[in-house]
Amino acid sequence: MESKMTANKFAMNILNGLALGTVVVLIPGALLSELFKAIMPGSPILNALAMSNSMLGLVCGMMVGLNFKFNPIQSASVGLAAMYASGAVQFADGAMTIKGTGDIINVGLTAALAALVILLVGDKLKSYTIIVIPALLLAGVGGLGRMILPYVNSITTLIGQGVASLLTLQPIIMSILIAIIFAILIVSPITTVGIALAVGLSGIGSGAGNLGICACGFGLAIMGWNVNGVGTSMAHFIGSPKMSMPVVVKNPKTMIPIIANAAVCGLIAQIFNIQGTPMSAGFGFSGLVGPINAINLAEGGFGNVKNILVSILAFIVIPVAMGFVFKHVFTKVMPIVSEEDYRLDL
Repeated sequence: MESKMTANKFAMNILNGLALGTVVVLIPGALLSELFKAIMPGSPILNALAMSNSMLGLVCGMMVGLNFKFNPIQSASVGLAAMYASGAVQFADGAMTIKGTGDIINVGLTAALAALVILLVGDKLKSYTIIVIPALLLAGVGGLGRMILPYVNSITTLIGQGVASLLTLQPIIMSILIAIIFAILIVSPITTVGIALAVGLSGIGSGAGNLGICACGFGLAIMGWNVNGVGTSMAHFIGSPKMSMPVVVKNPKTMIPIIANAAVCGLIAQIFNIQGTPMSAGFGFSGLVGPINAINLAEGGFGNVKNILVSILAFIVIPVAMGFVFKHVFTKVMPIVSEEDYRLDL
């Protein structure tokens, strides 16, 4: 366990745990979901992928515990508390169901409180750890997290109302702003999918949100390619850009190239009429949810080769090209950031 803990180290342990846990649970679905829906729509694998997403609280909590170098009992107990507080586990009519990812903000708050309790208790319990810690964290910390869940959910609601207000703006401005906002939200504890569903984001607004996330995923991968390696970099767009949440919190200026990229991609959504639904918005390139829905909603669907080419251009070529352009601009022409700023400590 950590012998010396500063406020900054504590916060980074929490954020790194949330970032890594999010990627771990979302990667299987991102890689396999649309593939199995297409070739084996009734496959049990789809249930496994849904289960993986719903384990967000448990996995994030355990990752937080590992970052603090807690022992297995303590780490698992943090995971249980975070899982219960996430809201993914629901109870109705005497039955328990697990649905959705839960609220990642509440997961983070609960995991932080659980970690604080363990740090305060330390090794005082000795052999009683296995008896006391799981019950204390689940019932006490997890119970408290569950109590504040409705209030934490209201944060998402408020942000959703703000996004909804953008839909009344001039179309080009709306697309650019939504793309930028979703690029920012995807590297925050806020769930972009939850925001999209809350406001019923559809049409070009949904497409712009997805392209903003693509700008963020590809942009972060390109900015940190040389310092993070191929696998970690690719996980930004195959899985989720949320894994760079600690980088952004620690150094907000790292978002400057990403915001510039998102603005261009928001304009592209308007130019090419990139569409989406409330269910597809918030995914970006992950699982090919954004591109597949854009093609389906375009006139002629997959039967029109033009739709496929436009989606490749909008969801891959332009975000990648702009990623390299703005990397050069903001590291060479106007050196505001460096590649080292994007290094991930996972």
